[in-house]
Amino acid sequence: MAMDYPPLKRVPGFSWLGINLGIKDETLDFGVIASDCKCSAAGVFTKNNFPGAPVIVGRENLQNAQLQAIVVNSKIANVATGNVGIEDAKNMCRWTGEALGIDPELVLPSSTGVIGRRLPVEQISIGCKLIPENLGSSPEYIEKFARAIMTTDKQPKWISDSIGKATLLGVAKGAGMIEPNMATMLSYFVTDAQLNPEQLQKILLRVVDKSFNRVSIDSDTSTSDTVIILANGLAGPVDSENFENIFSNCAIHLSKEIARDGEGSTKLIELKVTGAESQQMALQIAKSVINSPLVKTAIHGADPNWGRFVMAVGKVLDYPVCLDDLTIQFGKGSQSLTVNSASLAAGTVNLNAISQLLNNKEVYLKIVVGDGEYSETVWGCDLTKGYIEENAFYTT
Repeated sequence: MAMDYPPLKRVPGFSWLGINLGIKDETLDFGVIASDCKCSAAGVFTKNNFPGAPVIVGRENLQNAQLQAIVVNSKIANVATGNVGIEDAKNMCRWTGEALGIDPELVLPSSTGVIGRRLPVEQISIGCKLIPENLGSSPEYIEKFARAIMTTDKQPKWISDSIGKATLLGVAKGAGMIEPNMATMLSYFVTDAQLNPEQLQKILLRVVDKSFNRVSIDSDTSTSDTVIILANGLAGPVDSENFENIFSNCAIHLSKEIARDGEGSTKLIELKVTGAESQQMALQIAKSVINSPLVKTAIHGADPNWGRFVMAVGKVLDYPVCLDDLTIQFGKGSQSLTVNSASLAAGTVNLNAISQLLNNKEVYLKIVVGDGEYSETVWGCDLTKGYIEENAFYTT
C-alpha cells in the first residue's frame, strides 16, 4: 500500500547515518544516530523470553538513563547466539564509541533480521570506522537511516512535529513478527526538549501502551522489540503534558504505518471495541479480533462473513458477551453499516454493502460489547498470500 511521507524536521544536535556494508545485499543495512551531547534516555524492550543480544546489552547501557548514540544493523538479528552474540553487541558499542569519541556505555545497539546467525563482525567493525565521514543532519541522512534499519518493510517510516521551540522526530521499522508486548520491532525518537530521565521513562511507557502495544500484524512478539527516546535538552523545557500528547500522536502514526506496511498486506484495519466492563476486557476482545486469521482473510477478500467477528469475540472465554448486547459496525460516519441481533432477526443485513466497506484500503470496525465505560483501539492488516510467500522463504 502507498504511504504518505510527512516532511522531516531535523532536530538540533542530532546526526544520522545510513550506509551499506554488504551484510546480505546491496541495500542500506547499517545506521547510526549520534548526539552532540549526552542525552536523557528512556526505553522499553521486548518481553519475549529469548531477547536478542542487543536488547540485553541495551538494557545494561540504559541503566544510567543516559545515551549519546544508537547503532543499528539490519538483515541479521543477533538473537539466540549465546555469549558470542553478547560480545558482538558490546563490540558494536565499543567500535561506535571509538568512532564518536564517547564511552561505549553511552551507545545503544540494535539488530534486526534473521534469528540464529552471527553478525559479520569484520564488516560491522569496518562500518563503525566509516561513521564520522558519513554522518549528517539533513533530511536525506535521516531517510538513509530509516531505510538502513528496514528488513521486509516496503517503505521507510518517520514522523516529526514541534512542541513549542522543541522538535520531536521518530523513525521506525517493522512489517512482520509484530504483536508488540512492550514495543514494536525497532523505533527511535529524538528531541531537543529538556526532560529528566524519570519523567521521560514514565511518558514513554504511557505512550507505548496506547500506540505500539495496540498494533498487530501476525500475533508474533519479536525477540528484538525496542523503543528508545533521546532528549538532548538544547531547546530548553517544554510543557510535559503537551509533549506527551504530541509524542502519542507521533507514535500512533508510526504504529499505523507499521500495520499498513505489514508483510503482504493490502489493507489497514482500525478496530475500536467499546462498552466493555474493564480495560482488560476491551483489549482482550480487540486483540482476539485483530489477530484472527479468519477475520483477516475475510477482510482481505472483502467477504461479508460477519460471523467470523462474532466468533472472535466469543472465543475470549474470560469475558463472555451476551449476543443481544453485541453490535458490529462496518465503516464509519454516514457510510457505516451495523449488524446486531435485531437486524439479524429482521433479515435486514446487507451483505453487499458490508463487502463494499471491507473492500476499502482502510477498513474501520467498531464492536460494541455492552454498556460499560471502557474502550480500546487497535490496528492491524489483512492476511494475504503475500505474507505466506514472504515468510515461507524468508532466510533464502
